[in-house]
Amino acid sequence: MIKRPIYITALIVTLGFFLCANGQETPLYQTQVIAHRGYWDTEGSAQNSIASLRNAARIGCYGTEFDVHLTSDGVAIVTHDDKIGGRVICKNPYSVFEGHKLSNGETLPTLKQYLEEGSNYPDLKLILEIKSATTAKHETRSVEVIMDLVEQTGMRSQVEYIAFSYHVCKELVARDPSASVAYLNGDKTPQELSRDGISGLDYNIRLIKKSPGILTDARELGLTTNSWTVNSEDDMRFVIRHGIDYITTDKPELALSLVTEPTDR
Repeated sequence: MIKRPIYITALIVTLGFFLCANGQETPLYQTQVIAHRGYWDTEGSAQNSIASLRNAARIGCYGTEFDVHLTSDGVAIVTHDDKIGGRVICKNPYSVFEGHKLSNGETLPTLKQYLEEGSNYPDLKLILEIKSATTAKHETRSVEVIMDLVEQTGMRSQVEYIAFSYHVCKELVARDPSASVAYLNGDKTPQELSRDGISGLDYNIRLIKKSPGILTDARELGLTTNSWTVNSEDDMRFVIRHGIDYITTDKPELALSLVTEPTDR
């Protein structure tokens, strides 16, 4: 996610919160909403589809999250699972998957097609998850192909990266230390992430609720904070109250209504 300059972190931590009557922290700045696999839970859409990207932009999301795998012949495609029709993506060429239809009738998009469509919505961040692979070699190749394509399409400023693989995160940072990279797996401390040049913490809502202090630790180190997949109103209110930067959700319209509602000061 977007890096927050270290020199203003202390100011944000100091001024970014105040105590309500009930003693709970309430943010003075607004949490942003990211549509998980795009805004797919609406008519005519599907997960990781071009339609879901357009829908996320239409309702005013900060970003649309999507998943990317690399085929055996080096084509990056937008899909969540590591198999399509029972065939492992990393072990088969793109021709095997070309023409595959999504649930809304769209053709499975390549990353190039997705990025090109995303360029029509410059205010929408593209939150690109590089999926883990069975070998570090394939993960490294995925990073190279994907980052090269992002550069070639002129989308560097619009793309932010996330990954469950720490190897992928470190490879991203090694290739471009200025890239926005957030780690998903939840087994690293904010201190470890900061040490390795990773700019964001993006952990499961269950972990955040169990240890909300991790958000404060991350902020103090200049890391951005996000949580997935936050779908209930109670969970949304919890992370908003604790000043999280981003919510990744399958219910982006609900989240948008909560982050923009007036707060009694």
